[in-house]
Amino acid sequence: MAELGVMPVVAFLAVSSLALMVVLVAGGRRTRLDQRLREFARPNDPATQPDAVADFAKTALPKMGKVLLPKTEGDRTRLQARLVQAGLYSRQAMVVFLGVKLALMVGPAAVGAVAGLIGLVPFQYSVLVGALLGTFGMIGPSFWLDSKKNARQTNFRRALPDALDVLIICLEGGASLAGALRRVSNELRTAHPLLATELQIVQQEIQLGRSAGDALKQFAHRADLEELRSLTAVILQSERFGASLVKGLRVHAETLRTRRVLAAEEMAQKANVKLLFPTILFIMPALFIAILGPVGIMIWETLLGMNR
Repeated sequence: MAELGVMPVVAFLAVSSLALMVVLVAGGRRTRLDQRLREFARPNDPATQPDAVADFAKTALPKMGKVLLPKTEGDRTRLQARLVQAGLYSRQAMVVFLGVKLALMVGPAAVGAVAGLIGLVPFQYSVLVGALLGTFGMIGPSFWLDSKKNARQTNFRRALPDALDVLIICLEGGASLAGALRRVSNELRTAHPLLATELQIVQQEIQLGRSAGDALKQFAHRADLEELRSLTAVILQSERFGASLVKGLRVHAETLRTRRVLAAEEMAQKANVKLLFPTILFIMPALFIAILGPVGIMIWETLLGMNR
């Protein structure tokens, strides 16, 4: 009976891992243009041959995602905004995300039902475990999306003070704001690649005709970060009223650096509380066994001798 109880759990974990692998393969796949260029360059190279799993994921997941596509325009806009804030800029990001969500919802329940019907495990047990894993598949992608968004925001908060320092140096040297943003994106590519990529997008929007303030406003909307909104307000005020941009950016950089130090101190204070629970649950019992164990054995032997 114990072996029968372990088998469905292993089967469902394997199915969930397979679904996650399909998502990672589909997300990390090369673009069609790069694939075609490599095929023309090395037509007999096995690495340039089409990947059947990736092609299946790319075609099947969007079709599955259309089933869960929100009906109202407002819901679609909110979901698209969440995907953009998490860094998923692809045109098919919404349908692929919903397709993965549907696969994680339906897949475990279907596998559990099939396993119960063929008699591999008890039907009621397999359906129950499949329903539980399907529930996790329903809420798990949303938590993953929020965690990805929070990780991007943390990365931006850590990188913005350094970027503003380089931007101020470029502006004091006589460069324009667009040229300074280009230099910052090139200088920070190694230390902060995520921010450098976003600044390149800002630079391309400026080249297409937008002002620097409007382009940074779109960046703040994509990141959903208060620090970027404040930076955008400083640049927009400088463009409208002719205020000194360098002085405003220097004050803003000092504010961001102070916030970064305060956030680090807050995390350090939280670490003491977080370490308390592992200490109580894992370290203290081991110390009690090591210290009181020999004493307990001596007391036990003494009591046995008295009884004899």
